[in-house]
Amino acid sequence: MQRAWLTRSARWHPDRSPDDPEAAQRLARINKAMSVLEHPEKRANAFLEHLGGPAKDQEKTLPEGFLMEMFELREEHELGDEATRTRLEQWGMQRQREHIDAVARMFEALSEPPSSEALTAIRVELNAWRYIERFLTEPGLD
Repeated sequence: MQRAWLTRSARWHPDRSPDDPEAAQRLARINKAMSVLEHPEKRANAFLEHLGGPAKDQEKTLPEGFLMEMFELREEHELGDEATRTRLEQWGMQRQREHIDAVARMFEALSEPPSSEALTAIRVELNAWRYIERFLTEPGLD
């Protein structure tokens, strides 16, 4: 994947194609595609939308009880000491892995053509995955 990206990037780089007015746009599309392929959540979102599943802004549902759990964890994080923050970061990384694995299993189990219910279920799992990622990257959770 990296090699293909480098080959295409070199081919369409504006410095190598100064007479091509669309070279910069092509390079931007290539770079955007690579950023999607390199990031598991972005890749899963793109695949879901390619299959006809709902986009993030169309379906914002979270698993039952998830939001309340996250509120409690955020409060614990805000009030906790360094050991608490370390424990919560480890918890978040484990939960993130669980969501990644669940999404992978859900994609593998899709029928042909995929049902809208199955695609929506993947979106709900992706929403939780993204919520966990935001939790891990928020300031103060190092």
